[in-house]
Formats: sequence, C-alpha cells, structure tokens
Amino acid sequence: MEQVQTEIIFYEDRNFQGHSYECSSDCPELNSHFSRCNSIRVESGSWVVYERPNYQGSQYVLTRGEYPEYQRWNGFNDTIRSCRMIRHNYGTWRIRVYERPNFQGQMMEFNEDCPSLVDRFQHLEVHSCKVYDGAWVFYEQPNYHGHQWLVERGEYRSFTEWGAMHPSVGSLRRIQDF
Repeated sequence: MEQVQTEIIFYEDRNFQGHSYECSSDCPELNSHFSRCNSIRVESGSWVVYERPNYQGSQYVLTRGEYPEYQRWNGFNDTIRSCRMIRHNYGTWRIRVYERPNFQGQMMEFNEDCPSLVDRFQHLEVHSCKVYDGAWVFYEQPNYHGHQWLVERGEYRSFTEWGAMHPSVGSLRRIQDF
C-alpha cells in the first residue's frame, strides 16, 4: 500500500508570498521557521494549527485547500506556532454530546455536520462528549464560526479536556479530506 505524504506550507505574507516553510509531520515549535503566518496551503491531509508552541492556544482545523489570508481559516491574527497532522479514519463519523460533565444529562448522537447545535440539541452548552468514529471540530458559534476545538476518537469528560475555556458549542463538523 502506498504511503500518502501529508504536507502543509506556511507563508509569511498573504497570497502565498514571502518566506515559506514546508512541513510534513507534527511540529511542536514553528518559531524558528517563520515569524508570522498570513497564508497557508494544505497540499494533502488534515491539520490542526495552534497559536502557541506545544499544541497550545487557539486551534484552527484545516483540510486540503488554499487559505490566502488568516481570516480564511477563521484566524484571529497571523500567529501560528505549532501544528500537527490529524490522524483519523475516513468514511465513518459518530459522536455523542452531553449537556453535563461526565456524560450526564441529555445526550444526542451525530453522524453528520450540524450548523446549529441549539436547533438540534436544544442546549447552548456541551460539557462532555464521546467520539466513536472520525475526527470532529466543535465551533464556538453556529454556522462554523468562532473558536475551534478538535475532538478525536476518545472520551472527553469535560470541555477543558478538548482545550476549551467554556462549554459553548454552536456547531460541529466532521473532518473530511477531500
């Protein structure tokens, strides 16, 4: 079976200009490679990029495509300091979200994208979740806007376990490599 090379290219300037850095594996520290990031080209695979080193701070999930300026990946600024590949199975997705911590309270299961969680789940907050298949992105606001958090296969007893500072989840989306 042929191994697919996963690659992401960071550019200091908008529209893929200026100094660039190509990456094909997880990188906990990008400071030494570029000072700012204003555009990104994802050649293959799915990636999560972080505002701080060691996979900390705001997260941005990117799939194959071109992002000519940081607003295109919902970035709040031009700071990217670490990145990692998202490893997941393609073709199946299944997640359960819960209104309370430790998988308590009302629960709803999803296997498709949901642009407005409150319309389907009737709750403004998700305190815990179980990811059975695939990888997912939680968005702070409806229609896939605001802060993003990656959740991969596993159990998350509290929103802090997926890196959020509060339980607000307005929408969720499957990660698909197109």
